[in-house]
Amino acid sequence: MNIAYVLKRAGKMDYKAMYSTAKKLAKKSGKSTVWLMADMARCAARYNAGYVDYKIAEMYRLTDEQRKTQITRGISNSIVARMNDKKFWHFFDNKDEFNQLFSQYIHRDWISMRKTDAAQFAEFLKGRGDIICKPLDGSSGQGIIKCTPADYGDPAALYDRLVKQNIGIVEDCVVQHEAIAALCPTSVNTIRVATLLGDKQEGIVYAYIRIGGGKTVMDNVDCGGMAAPVDLETGVISGVGANKAGETYEFHPMTNKRIPGTQIPYWNEVRQMCLDAMRVVPQVRFVAWDVAITKDGPIFIEGNSFPSHAIPQFAAHFPDGIGILPRFEAFIDL
Repeated sequence: MNIAYVLKRAGKMDYKAMYSTAKKLAKKSGKSTVWLMADMARCAARYNAGYVDYKIAEMYRLTDEQRKTQITRGISNSIVARMNDKKFWHFFDNKDEFNQLFSQYIHRDWISMRKTDAAQFAEFLKGRGDIICKPLDGSSGQGIIKCTPADYGDPAALYDRLVKQNIGIVEDCVVQHEAIAALCPTSVNTIRVATLLGDKQEGIVYAYIRIGGGKTVMDNVDCGGMAAPVDLETGVISGVGANKAGETYEFHPMTNKRIPGTQIPYWNEVRQMCLDAMRVVPQVRFVAWDVAITKDGPIFIEGNSFPSHAIPQFAAHFPDGIGILPRFEAFIDL
């Protein structure tokens, strides 16, 4: 064990947040807050697990052997650092660059606000339906704005507002396939497909569908959404929806649509698109692609060069306590 690293981690821990998390978990687990705090510290030192990892994976219920199979923050960060050359992250982090590089998989109109003046913006809006306005970079759905034709009355004023709000690109709203909209129609429910150009093998490590909670236009789990695993061979949703609060849903709370058993349309096309795209920037070997399904097939929403490790951590998706890390070990040495 690297004592210097452990001491460094200990100095950076948010003990107030840890204590708050431990108090909540005490009610759920029946264990004492003091025991949970001590166990969190132990997991931080031994498994590079933050308190959020501990909560989402429900590490308090796991044995040491099961804990070793969880993809914690520290392990995920080390995979990204080793597999993804930071000099090439900009192709994914900058949404303008991403749309240009992967234009064959975008299939919607969009403009760069950094390259568009107010007059060109007004021309873009003519006859257009709903638009999605995104910061040039960012994650977790932060800063995304949806505008409707009702907002287009004064294009110059809208342009100024979007510029002030640091909007980088504006693009057409995606109209998703009816089978996916049936789960939650208020958000575009995307499939998170993680690909890895590994030393042992190359391909798809995991896939999860992200489903909105019904209160926002985002499906992101950091914005109240949920995630459910997708079988890599069949494209069928194979588990319940789960969110970061630890809640699970067999049926969506807004639509009452059953989540497990739902078939993702165009699944073979989804897989092939991601497998083709993973070779475009080979210096970024671990990418999480966000794929939307339209009536005509799959399209990319974005690609992530620093994938969130929260989605493949939810305890509800690993009832036997064995996490997703063994899947990574089939691709790379850890």
